[in-house]
Amino acid sequence: MVDFLFDDFFSVESLNPNGEKFDKVSRIVAQSEKHGMLMHLDVNTEIYPMKKGDRFLMVLSPSLNWDGAPVTSYEKQVEQKSLLDKFEYIMHGLVYNLAEDGSGSEFKVGIYASFGGLQMLLKGDPSCCTEFKRDQKLFLLVRKVPHNFVRE
Repeated sequence: MVDFLFDDFFSVESLNPNGEKFDKVSRIVAQSEKHGMLMHLDVNTEIYPMKKGDRFLMVLSPSLNWDGAPVTSYEKQVEQKSLLDKFEYIMHGLVYNLAEDGSGSEFKVGIYASFGGLQMLLKGDPSCCTEFKRDQKLFLLVRKVPHNFVRE
């Protein structure tokens, strides 16, 4: 089974926090439930609308294959069972920076990734970020869930 780099449920707290407006993209600010991570994520809202209050599962994975094998062909992904079958919005990208912020109990780590120009910042407890490396390729997978959905 594939070992995820990170997974958690998030709730959208706001859209476009700095007032920027783009035709097809919104920057969401979301808070994770289990790990207390803060995320800023650019989403193509023309194809995957998101609004304040939406709840979703977000997974960062090194592969789309259930067995964790590297993705060698996207055509094969469509033909065989993979993580694609369980998620609604998928992006492929690269971790381009890891940054430390603060000190003592306020010490945080930021993971910066780019998905074809759409940006993600995932910031929080360093213990949740041990699997990330600079120049690491990854997949971001999202699926909206109802507010009463509880993780098993």
